[in-house]
Amino acid sequence: MQSLSRALAWLASIRLRFFFRVVFLLLACAIVALAVFVLREEKQQGFDAYREGFAKTADQIAARLRHPTGQLALLNPEAGGQHLTPLRPLLLPYAALDFDDPGKVRVAVETSGCLVQYPDDAAMCVAVGSRQWAGAFVYVAGRVNVDTLVSHRQGQRDLSLAHRMRVQLALRGVQYNWLAVFEGETPPEARAQRGRLTGFVERADGDYSRMRPQRDFRGWLWQSPECARPQEVPQGAADCAREVFYSLRLPVALLAEEFDTRRNTVWPPPDLADMRVSLALHAPGNATPLFDSNHDEARMVFQLDDLRSLLLPGESLMIRKVGSSKPGAELLRMVGTDDSEDPVSPLINALIRRLPVDAGTLKLDAQEFISTPGGRYELLLAGDVRNANRILARTATRMSWIVGALLLAIGIAWFLIELGIIRRIAILTRRTRAARQLATAAERLEQFDVADLRGGDELGILATNLHELQGRVREDMAREKIRAAQEKDMWHAVGHEIMSPLQSLLALHGSDEDASRRYLLRMQQAIRVLYGHASPSEAFETTQLQLQALDVDAFLQAIAQNAPAAGIADVRYTPAGAPVLARADEFPLEDVVTHVLSNAARFRLPDTPISIELARDAERVHIRIHNAGPQIAPDMLDKIFEYGVSDQPDSAAQGNRGQGLFVARTYMAKMGGTIAARNEEDGVSFTLSLMPAKDSA
Repeated sequence: MQSLSRALAWLASIRLRFFFRVVFLLLACAIVALAVFVLREEKQQGFDAYREGFAKTADQIAARLRHPTGQLALLNPEAGGQHLTPLRPLLLPYAALDFDDPGKVRVAVETSGCLVQYPDDAAMCVAVGSRQWAGAFVYVAGRVNVDTLVSHRQGQRDLSLAHRMRVQLALRGVQYNWLAVFEGETPPEARAQRGRLTGFVERADGDYSRMRPQRDFRGWLWQSPECARPQEVPQGAADCAREVFYSLRLPVALLAEEFDTRRNTVWPPPDLADMRVSLALHAPGNATPLFDSNHDEARMVFQLDDLRSLLLPGESLMIRKVGSSKPGAELLRMVGTDDSEDPVSPLINALIRRLPVDAGTLKLDAQEFISTPGGRYELLLAGDVRNANRILARTATRMSWIVGALLLAIGIAWFLIELGIIRRIAILTRRTRAARQLATAAERLEQFDVADLRGGDELGILATNLHELQGRVREDMAREKIRAAQEKDMWHAVGHEIMSPLQSLLALHGSDEDASRRYLLRMQQAIRVLYGHASPSEAFETTQLQLQALDVDAFLQAIAQNAPAAGIADVRYTPAGAPVLARADEFPLEDVVTHVLSNAARFRLPDTPISIELARDAERVHIRIHNAGPQIAPDMLDKIFEYGVSDQPDSAAQGNRGQGLFVARTYMAKMGGTIAARNEEDGVSFTLSLMPAKDSA
């Protein structure tokens, strides 16, 4: 029980420090818990959003592949490789091209995405139709910006004096070279030019005077009347670069022979990807081409590899041709890569993986079918909802500095309070506890030093006031020590002056039967007790008594008999009739009884006696002194035995120092006894209890 009380007292002494630390710890835990809760909610929302985004990605990829641009990429999976030029014919998602109609050709090549882009807004498409009945032709269509076209005039032998195109086609080791010259059908002064491209088999000597155009080679060319870039045309310029759109149909003899000799010819040809086509546009009299399809900066508009940008890390896409058992049936297999440079914290990543959410199935799959003129293709998209963890971890890593800053701010505030307040409180508590364990007040005061805790804040002001109060207490203690020394000197002088007359009086009353001798001996005992001490309370507390067996019955008879001589009348005692022995010192016990009788005489009702009764039991010998009169206040029953307590104002001035009952309790305690006051119906009783002597019956 005592250890529990000490533990509770220790906990109470650190309650304030514990409260501050728990508050800051709970605040830090709340910040972390809030961050974890937000991460969990974001993870759940990320999983749900990923499922929706996965379905949208599958629909987006399928929509792009169903578009003519996507169908062109499916029909030509090998297009767009590292070596784009010379151009390879692409299998169009259309049966054929109406190359004589510029509007239809432009819509077809631009919609299908077969145009290869070149600098200066030039473009060119080389393609074949998707149906065998369209014939063994290769279509070339495109656009280029040039100045006013110069047409070849009829009868003019030199073809280099007009705008012309040099077209080359290579297949299976056979090289086809054509020279297509522009022959306008509109007046030369018209800004909108239109004409055909007449094709000749190219000759090394450049003499085409006796040659006839190749019948199956067809081509058209149209020039817009508007400037391609009017903002760049100088003011007052007579001419400007205008867009020229051209469309060619190239006959391939090797393929035509296959159609004539074989009934079940495969279309497109298996070696279509090996065919190479080049085109160069030349100005009149200029050998340097205005446009060359073999330019190094040629690039495709769309290819299957562009679908990789739609895939998230961990997602995989596979495209294969349905119903084909050939090794090349699988056109594409790609996996999304993480190209983000944002760092990911391993700790945050591990935390996010362990957060419980309703993830459902972790694996997601989507299947789509794309129908093209070249066959049916199956699209398989596989995803993983755990990819949302990576996205969230990347975002959480970027935002983790906010939580870290909050925790750092809490830690700094905690540290400042610990350093500025809690540490000083702990020092003050530790010094107070150490001072309480010292024996004397002077040692406690010296140990309890708070000079180093002074300051301008609230705790510093308290320490300053305590330090000043310590200084005043030290001064009061110094003055009290001087006063005690002076009182001690005074007691020495008084004792010396009184002892000599007492010795003379004892010599005059030397007979033991003399009643005055008893009171002279008591006076001498009192002088010895007080002599040499600084204060009466100290003298009484340090008195050494000589305990011996005392016949209490005879002692009380003598007290009652001699009471009138002490100024206390009508004290009645009924003898016990037999000796009652107790352990006591006669003179101190007589002082105790006399002090109680004096108080009883002062408060008893007039003409009422003071009765003394003697009783004993197995453990104690009891002396009961009773008087009829007013009762003692209940809250004063214990306080009346304290030093200096008196019921009379200015008691010290009247000779009453409030020490009679204090002396009585002190002497009784030294004799191993007790004294207690109790209110009766008609007055007050004091009970003195003594230890019985060993030979007492």
